[in-house]
Amino acid sequence: MDYKMVLAFALPIGLGIAAVGCALALGRAVAAAMEATGRQPEASMKILINMATGCAFIEAITIYALVFVFALSGKI
Repeated sequence: MDYKMVLAFALPIGLGIAAVGCALALGRAVAAAMEATGRQPEASMKILINMATGCAFIEAITIYALVFVFALSGKI
């Protein structure tokens, strides 16, 4: 088994794991923000800003994984 075959299997699996992990994290972040807004509606703008910043960082992880996959897929 050479490294090309290992990359051909590992890259899509790794990207799928990263995407599922980020999707779960985004779901938890939004759910927690909605719960916090329900508890303190007057702080909704602060909660929204913090949630959006956190979601941007979580999405960046997925984009980094996608770029990594594209960079390594050139080796196949």
